[in-house]
Amino acid sequence: MTHESTFEYLKPAEGQIVHMAIVREAFADMAKIIDKHVPDGPDKTHTIRLLRTAGMWANVAITRQPDGSPRE
Repeated sequence: MTHESTFEYLKPAEGQIVHMAIVREAFADMAKIIDKHVPDGPDKTHTIRLLRTAGMWANVAITRQPDGSPRE
């Protein structure tokens, strides 16, 4: 069962915002490398979409405990 706040907006705490920005920048850097070195096509598009998804989930993980409850 998911935590009751799983589908609610969870505003990041001030310290979390810093970590989220670092993670976001790292994923953006990786996307730039893929864009530069991988030939265009559906596999490249899929890879970048997966990277975007992974980046978003990494930021969710910063704001939540393993059980889904908000991280303090």
